[in-house]
Amino acid sequence: MHRAAHEAPLRGAPRPTAEDARATVAAVGLHRARARGSAAGADEAAEVAEAAVERAATELRKAGYRVERYDARGIPSVSAERGYLRETGNLVFHTALVGVLVAVAIGGGFGFAGQRVIVEGQSFVNTLAAYDSFNPGRFFDDGSLTPYRLTLDELDAVYETENTDALGQPIDFTAHVTIDGLDGATDRDVKVNEPLYEYGTDVYLLGNGYAPTITVRDPGGDVVFTDSVPFLPQDANLTSLGVVKVPDGLDEQIGLIGFFYPTQEQLATGAYTSTYPDLVFPVLTLNIYSGDLGIDDGTPRSVYQLDTSGMEQLTGGETGVDSIELMPGESADLPNGLGTVEFASASPDAGDFAESVPRFASFDVHHDPSQGWVLVFSLLIVGGLLLSLFVPRRRMWVKAVARPDGRVVLEYAGLARGDDPGLERAVEDFADRHAGAATGPVSEHSST
Repeated sequence: MHRAAHEAPLRGAPRPTAEDARATVAAVGLHRARARGSAAGADEAAEVAEAAVERAATELRKAGYRVERYDARGIPSVSAERGYLRETGNLVFHTALVGVLVAVAIGGGFGFAGQRVIVEGQSFVNTLAAYDSFNPGRFFDDGSLTPYRLTLDELDAVYETENTDALGQPIDFTAHVTIDGLDGATDRDVKVNEPLYEYGTDVYLLGNGYAPTITVRDPGGDVVFTDSVPFLPQDANLTSLGVVKVPDGLDEQIGLIGFFYPTQEQLATGAYTSTYPDLVFPVLTLNIYSGDLGIDDGTPRSVYQLDTSGMEQLTGGETGVDSIELMPGESADLPNGLGTVEFASASPDAGDFAESVPRFASFDVHHDPSQGWVLVFSLLIVGGLLLSLFVPRRRMWVKAVARPDGRVVLEYAGLARGDDPGLERAVEDFADRHAGAATGPVSEHSST
């Protein structure tokens, strides 16, 4: 039995070498069907061979192969190849990978990221001066900021109340905001994992806490300071730390370092802590300092820190004077007759403390002009990778040899350019269909 397989490649494609065979997992199926010679002899056998190869070329073309006919030494054959999408996918994958890097670089150059803390009922305007912190790209122009106003109407916090093992664990945070811009005012919601996209910026909800409303009056009762001051959470139960600075209106500058406890509880040591993050029994404690706040010379100072190195402590610590303790709606005298301090309640007529202290939300405003391109290139990366992994690169050959006695021998072969476990089965199935149609019921068919 003849065992040679025809391996002529497509025109323009490199011929497979011994190195190709060693480098790839190849499967070669060789099938032969002998048609009995007719009375016409060799001439008719040549016509049958030519027709068989032409029919093979047609069937392979329909199966998605690129085919090329050959007539070497009078022996008709067809070479077919498919799987170019695999190479295309590989090219798309690497090109899109470079595209992502370029898009990210451009987006970083022209984009920006800014942070702002907003208390319930207060607003933020999208201008450079309104951000608490701002990180522009190298080529950013502040004239490109789209004007709009974001108002924090309410911040809803849901905590675990049924599972005692997870009591007080946060379940959900929702910031109800109003966006007022060129298109008018709209009410929107922002969640931790559901950012708001408006006017080319992504608005993310980063954190939240309480902002006690503190009012300081001089000895005559005139207000010299009043604001809802964000206190930074120190633990999971929102024990919070905040600073108030009163530079003007009193005989001397004063600073207040406060601790806020949403649900105050006293430990065995006498120290206070919060045992639950929601407002059940809110208490505010204040230590008072007088002296130079260090802001008159124009040096930037953090609003969340108080430099006490040049100040005198008037309450708490080793002063022998108890810290000021207030609940919502209460007030107390400042030491040395400086005036009074009040912890105002946001809901004085309510029967509980549930809404007595405003909340604040921390937002991250992000603008990246390359987001769309990054998405496109990412999809191309996935598509190219899928093509590279799942489209087989496959070659098949069919040769028809007309014998002098009038018989025609059909030979089939296949070669994989890579891992293709379905190659051998594909060659066998094609050979069975084609050889069966070529030889009819009188054929003799065998495979190796």
